[in-house]
Amino acid sequence: MDLALILIAPGIAALMALASSRIAPWATLAATLIALGLALTSALRVARGAVLSAAQGGLSLDALGALYLLLVAFVGVTAAVYSMGYLHARMAEHTEVPPRYRQYYPLFNIFLVTMLAVPLVSNLAVVWIAIELTTIFSAFLVAYEDSAEALEAAWKYVALTSMGAIIALLGVLILYYGVTRAGQPVTWPGLIAAAPALEPAVLLVAFVLWLIGFGAKAGLVPLHTWLPDAHSQAPASICALLSGVETSAALYMLLRIYPALAANPGIARPALWYLIAGLLTVGVAAFLLLQVHDFKRLFAYSTIEHMGIILTACGLGAALHQLGTVYQFFAHAFAKSFCFYAAGLATVVFGTQEIAAVRGLISRAPPVGWAFIIGAIAIAGAPPFALFISEFEILRTGFGAGEYFATGLLVAFIGLAFVAILYHAGRITFGEPEEASQKVRLPGASLAALAIAFAPLFVFGFYLPPPLAVLLHRAAALLGGTG
Repeated sequence: MDLALILIAPGIAALMALASSRIAPWATLAATLIALGLALTSALRVARGAVLSAAQGGLSLDALGALYLLLVAFVGVTAAVYSMGYLHARMAEHTEVPPRYRQYYPLFNIFLVTMLAVPLVSNLAVVWIAIELTTIFSAFLVAYEDSAEALEAAWKYVALTSMGAIIALLGVLILYYGVTRAGQPVTWPGLIAAAPALEPAVLLVAFVLWLIGFGAKAGLVPLHTWLPDAHSQAPASICALLSGVETSAALYMLLRIYPALAANPGIARPALWYLIAGLLTVGVAAFLLLQVHDFKRLFAYSTIEHMGIILTACGLGAALHQLGTVYQFFAHAFAKSFCFYAAGLATVVFGTQEIAAVRGLISRAPPVGWAFIIGAIAIAGAPPFALFISEFEILRTGFGAGEYFATGLLVAFIGLAFVAILYHAGRITFGEPEEASQKVRLPGASLAALAIAFAPLFVFGFYLPPPLAVLLHRAAALLGGTG
């Protein structure tokens, strides 16, 4: 029943938000806290070895699903808190209430329901539906500002990711054919059980369709062009959800099919697909980071880079274990949501996202300036933050597996991205302001969200609570096909 309540709570909050815009922020916050509490209790049970099931098997949760569920629920809480201050600060810049404000909280909650459903739903076809619904409901939030640029970004987002979804659906249908023919249910355990008996061509064609289709949703190169547009136009709270956890939903699908590929004796070295797609994405994103002119786009291109790192990590870790992959998947959500919260407040301070027009952020608004540079250091993969641990583990695994060329390329691309991110962040934060510093009133709720988001980003760089460490290892075992 707890699994169903995770979806019901934000659904009720959406109805309450439709009924009254006054109670909408508080109903949303309450719903996200309930979802997080239930996700935590469910994850603890999974960490102890249980596989949860509800709704007569329609909902289920294993270790990798529990990990993703926790990420969605936590970022949902911080985004809800952040929205309470950020939206009002942005409205102060307009003479009228933005026309989409009353739609924001109902859409926010429905968007959250669809993301929470991805790790909970058992049937793979229904998971595909949930992922496509994340696009539909988040598109309205991308267009929240109602400007020409925001509307164009939303249409581009819908067009490219929906085309990808159609391609992915063909892959789902092919898997349906193969798995049901093998006498297994079309669930993740059923797919793994059926994989050795599937025709290699059936499984490989389905995977390639998934790689193209879900790759578009995850922002993999060359299907990435919608992502920087959407993430530069959406409100910062929505960017945190889009970049921190929604793009990961599509990547989650690509990671989960890997054990099936590895279990089929007719598919030679499936890790190579992941290495090629991942390294191409990381490499292109690293070079794009050098020439970016908008600081929200800076973090958007960083998301593309990290999606590529996670995919590459899966390929590198295939011969040994997948701990680096799941740790990177896990740590990215905390770091990227924090970065977008800082970027949103920087926009409030300066009224622009143009890097060339923003200097001396740390003198104009010290809390935002420190958050911005800390977020940049964290997302670039420097210690003492969690992404340093995950990237070190990925590189150690790659060299340990004898993948010297691929791992060397990954080191070079990560290094290039590191330089680009810190170069831009340094100019924004420490550069000389063009005018005398003025005190800026920052929304308290958004600063609170920034503080909450910082806690796991910092703590998980050097300490993992034992139940969480167990959950990460169980998730890694699932990716390695031994869970």
